[in-house]
Amino acid sequence: MPPISNDHRRRLAGYRMPAEWDPHLATYIVWPHNLDTWPGNFDPIPGIFARMAAAIASFEPLRVLVKHADHLDPVRAMIAEAAHDEATMARIDIFHLDTNDSWIRDHGPIFVNRIDDADGPGQIALDWKFNSWGEKYGAFDLDDVVPQKLASRYAFEVIEPGIVLEGGSIEPNGAGTLMTTESCLLNKNRNPHLTRAEIEDYLKSYLGITNVLWLGDGIAGDDTDGHIDDLARFVSRDTVVTVVEDDPADVNYGVLQDNLKRLREMRDEQGRPLKIETLPMPRPLVYDGTRLPASYANFYIANGGIVMPTFDCPADTAASSTLARLFPGRRVIGIPATELVWGLGAIHCLTQQHPAPPG
Repeated sequence: MPPISNDHRRRLAGYRMPAEWDPHLATYIVWPHNLDTWPGNFDPIPGIFARMAAAIASFEPLRVLVKHADHLDPVRAMIAEAAHDEATMARIDIFHLDTNDSWIRDHGPIFVNRIDDADGPGQIALDWKFNSWGEKYGAFDLDDVVPQKLASRYAFEVIEPGIVLEGGSIEPNGAGTLMTTESCLLNKNRNPHLTRAEIEDYLKSYLGITNVLWLGDGIAGDDTDGHIDDLARFVSRDTVVTVVEDDPADVNYGVLQDNLKRLREMRDEQGRPLKIETLPMPRPLVYDGTRLPASYANFYIANGGIVMPTFDCPADTAASSTLARLFPGRRVIGIPATELVWGLGAIHCLTQQHPAPPG
């Protein structure tokens, strides 16, 4: 694998990936269409997507990618029924774009904004390679080119770093620190020829990161090999919220305790200890003998709101209250995700923000 392009280093000097709570220009989602993603349980999924779409569009513009051109009007009608609001619908752009699946967090564009007086545009999109989480599933060729197709539609500049990286595997604080996991980024099914130091160099060169924090393993059932967005999230520049499991007999207990211990020892880009908040884990969800990766950490931060997964259990209330406290001034909306997570992901996995350009 060739080294990082010197041209890319020069062009991206002075750029940084914003935090998710920074203002958004829009959010992208891909309307569900792959029956194999929710085997035997696809029927409720479009209705859940409609509720999620209406919730996001109540806060900010929403861009909905639809695989089949003849589904555009039915999709709009379904979202309109969930929204009951003309102003919300006016913020939604629904258009045809062919994809393999709906996990746009992992195959969509990742944007960096200019943070100084460097030459060049105020914003650049990064088109990382996507290989279906280590070639676990079927074709991924259409998903891999989604950033380029969106760039053509919305006229933004794109740079290709040349390595595999999924959006759900990284969590920046917008000030130079980024969290990730060893189980995912160091997995040989992604970039087998890169060392930890070389991967950090890519993160620093392309995302404007100065400080990389490594957690360990992911939760049970996570087919992404341990994405950070099921484990721990920045809620402000110096504060992380992480999920914890209270039952020592649960398979996730030891993994999450290890990550909590690591977080307590970590420092931000200025060398200061992180502030740590916790979220409960929902009750264990098992479908057809499979433990599902249900986690309240898989919430999405929109302009003025938090869209979070709920799992029809008492911990929903505690998680919602915690997020409302951590994000004062933002309205928390819960989306039923018990069926959704049968696809092995939830709200954050199905969204990708387009940050507002600087200025």
